[in-house]
Amino acid sequence: MRLRTLLITALLVAGFLYVTTKSDSPLRRAFAPDNSPLWNNSNTAHSAGLGADEQNTIDIYKNAHDSVVYVTSTVVERNWLFEQVGKALGSGFIVNPGGEILTNNHVVSGSRQLEVTLPDQTRYNARILARDATNDLALIKIEPKHSLRALQMGDSDRLQVGQKVLAIGQPLGLDGTLTTGIVSSLGRTIDGENNRELEGMIQTDAAINQGNSGGPLLDSAGEVIGINTAIYTPSGGSIGIGFAMPINRAKSMLEAIRTGKGIAQPAGPIGIQTMYVSGDYAEALRLPSGGGILVQEVRRGSPAAEAGLHGGIRDVVLGGTEITTGGDLITAVEGKPVNARDALVRAISRKHAGETLGLTVLRDGRTMDIKVTLSEALDSRF
Repeated sequence: MRLRTLLITALLVAGFLYVTTKSDSPLRRAFAPDNSPLWNNSNTAHSAGLGADEQNTIDIYKNAHDSVVYVTSTVVERNWLFEQVGKALGSGFIVNPGGEILTNNHVVSGSRQLEVTLPDQTRYNARILARDATNDLALIKIEPKHSLRALQMGDSDRLQVGQKVLAIGQPLGLDGTLTTGIVSSLGRTIDGENNRELEGMIQTDAAINQGNSGGPLLDSAGEVIGINTAIYTPSGGSIGIGFAMPINRAKSMLEAIRTGKGIAQPAGPIGIQTMYVSGDYAEALRLPSGGGILVQEVRRGSPAAEAGLHGGIRDVVLGGTEITTGGDLITAVEGKPVNARDALVRAISRKHAGETLGLTVLRDGRTMDIKVTLSEALDSRF
């Protein structure tokens, strides 16, 4: 009896499967009214649609990568026995259809010969038009056979921590490499070439490695907001701490060249040690909650000293931090309220030696305006 039941059940299941898999079966149409298969063919691949951010990244790369070039510098290293010729790799980007290319000064420094390779692998000899060692910038020129596509420049003064950035370059010789990340911090000071400090740098976690130097750091609109310059790398590779020179530094250099003025000597620091205070910290020091840049110390003979800025006179400990108080509080620079710790650095970066910098300071409860005459940039930050 049990065997008969099993046989009947098996026949019913087989009949059901036969009827429902026939293309003209009414029962099959009842289960699949749209004539779609009852199951997916495992050989058919389905791709998910691109997200808006992915498409944005793709579009930026497509629009920008033809404007990013690869710079090969022939350098000679000498010792007391012989000379050794080597090659150094870097990146750059086109800023003029006629072949002007922006890169880092350290990419071309000490070069006997420069060669630029375009993304289509066309090669050109290049010459140096201008160099700004203080900001690690260089403008080089090729003579292309056709008009080139230049990148648009953004405004690095309007950057915010957390916004998306993209780096394109030639890390370790791998041309056309794109990496993405965010602005990790602003206003960083790092050590540059020849013990020269680079101030006001953009910090990013977009992967930057050797060979990326001189390449563009782009925002989500595809505009250049920085020039990839350096990495923090105790292990020799990228660990997500890279630095880019703000593009507004380069704008000043390019404008000076194009107007025939040449590159004026950049202004250097005014000779003060400072601390940015605001909110509760400022109120604890009996300062306005809006805060500002508190002058801790003024170096003798510096532009700040000659302008009459006052440093602090007593030390206090606040939140575990030692602060020298009693000095001037800089509340505005060039008429703009101080709302960031790098406000002073950014203002100086747009100036040249011999120009004046307007500061509004709070001293002993009184507000006054002070003009500081800027001197040439020095290697020292203070």
